[in-house]
Amino acid sequence: MKSRIYNGLVTHTRFKPVKHYLKYKTFSLLIDLDEIKILDKISPIFSLNKFNIYSFYYKDHGDRDGSSLKNWVLKNLKNYKIKQNINKIKLLCYPRVLGYVFNPLSIFYCYHNNQLKIVFYEVKNTFNEQHTYIFKVNKKKIVEQHCKRRFYVSPFMDMNTKYDFKLLNPGKKLFVSIIQSDKKGKVLTAVQTGKRKELSTKQLIINFFRYPLMTAKIIIAIHFEALLLWKKGAIYRPRTKKIKNNLSYEKR
Repeated sequence: MKSRIYNGLVTHTRFKPVKHYLKYKTFSLLIDLDEIKILDKISPIFSLNKFNIYSFYYKDHGDRDGSSLKNWVLKNLKNYKIKQNINKIKLLCYPRVLGYVFNPLSIFYCYHNNQLKIVFYEVKNTFNEQHTYIFKVNKKKIVEQHCKRRFYVSPFMDMNTKYDFKLLNPGKKLFVSIIQSDKKGKVLTAVQTGKRKELSTKQLIINFFRYPLMTAKIIIAIHFEALLLWKKGAIYRPRTKKIKNNLSYEKR
C-alpha cells in the first residue's frame, strides 16, 4: 500500500477584522487512487462506500455523485486542455469517522512518473458548496501558487481577497499553507502539518483514541469559533451567489 496516514496539527491565525487564533490536532489520509478499490480490504474497521468506524466515500469529493474520482480528475484535465500525461493521483483528505466527515480542504496531487505536475485544491464550505482551484506545479521543491478568491467560505471575510498556496510534495512530512490577503495585507493564515504513518488497523485504532470523534469536532469547532468571532465584533457578510460544484483553472 502506498496510501498513508498523516498525524498532525491545523492552525488558523486571523489578523483582521478581529484577531483570533486556533489550533487543533487532526489526522488525514493520503489515498493513492489506484488503491481506492482495495481500501476496505486493509482493515476490518475501514470500509469503502459503506458505514464503518472509518470509511471513505466517492461521493464526498469530485462531482459528489459517487463516480470515479480518478476519472473526474482526468476529465477536468482534458476539459481545461492540460496535457501532462498524469499517471498517478493521490488525495489528501479526512476519512469519515462513524459515518460523518467535513473536509474544509482536500488536495489532489497529480503526478507523471512520480513528479508532481498538477494540484487540485478542493475547498468546501458549511453550506454544502464546493469550489476546486486547479494549478500547474512549478519545479521548485516548495510549491507556491496564487489566485483570486472565487468562493464564499467564511461569513466574516470579504470576497475581494487573494490566496497564496504553499505546499510540499508529501513524503515523511506533510506541509500545506494558505495565506489569504487583501490590498492592505494578511487577513488569515491556515497551516496543516503532519508526520507520515502506515495506513493499518493498528494505527487506525491508535488514532481513534488519540483523535476521538475528530470529524464531528471539526464542524463543531468551526461553528464555535464563528461564535467567538461574532462576539469579538466580526461583521457577517451574506452570500450574493450560491453554487454547488465549481472549478477554475488558475493559469498564472
